[in-house]
Amino acid sequence: MNSKIGIIGAGNMGEAIAGALIRSGAVNAGDITLADVDDRRLEHLKTLYGVSTTVDNAKLFSDARVVVLAVKPQVMNQVLDGLIEHRDYRDNDRKLVISIAAGIRIRQLEERLYAHLDEPTRTRLPIIRVMPNTPALVLEGMSGMSPNRFATDEDMQQARRILEAMGAVMEFEETQLDAVTAMSGSGPAYLFYLAEAMIEAGLRLGFTEGESTALTMGTLKGAVRLMEDRREPPESLRQKVTSPGGTTAAAIGVLEERNVLMHIVEAILAARQRSIELST
Repeated sequence: MNSKIGIIGAGNMGEAIAGALIRSGAVNAGDITLADVDDRRLEHLKTLYGVSTTVDNAKLFSDARVVVLAVKPQVMNQVLDGLIEHRDYRDNDRKLVISIAAGIRIRQLEERLYAHLDEPTRTRLPIIRVMPNTPALVLEGMSGMSPNRFATDEDMQQARRILEAMGAVMEFEETQLDAVTAMSGSGPAYLFYLAEAMIEAGLRLGFTEGESTALTMGTLKGAVRLMEDRREPPESLRQKVTSPGGTTAAAIGVLEERNVLMHIVEAILAARQRSIELST
């Protein structure tokens, strides 16, 4: 990528994006600038990655060709207001804006970024909304993205290259992003919850915490790898290890008696509903 990339927000996800782009070779460290209100955090990331840093969001916005909004949803309006108040805001060349703020809809971004721009100028400021997840921190992220009406195929490819540096990405209509949030955005927590239960069971079975944790993590990692390699439905793989009258059947029998599968489905649907509520 030959674009200058600016990332507003130097928290975990902002760092994940910068680090992934550098480690993957997609972007040189010198072409990335991070902005944040925390000077010490910026100094740490500058030393760690060799990126440029600034506390001036408006300057970053002016210099970058791609701007990633990686700030918390509750401060997004404040950040956007600071950008549009800058004297150079309307005179900028074409740039792509990517927002990874959970629950902030494209319409909300447009209401501020486009408020004082005419239609031709708006076309030079396309917006893509992205829902990433925390495994992006280890380059195993799963992101969903949705463009506004001004984003071109080239813009989408550029966003895809950025996101693929830290994992996989899929394109969706924005109306589906609440469901993406429920599935992949919140999804790692569901697996962590299962891991908690397995570790607790291991302790009750007499293992040490270290032994129980190792058994759990190794099992989960292997099961995911098996699903990836075999390309079979998880139901089919489950049935293959569930012999009639066996140990796995005893465990699955308890889960089915408690209707755990449907409770998990209901939990994910509740996450989607909460995402809708937070967005509105």
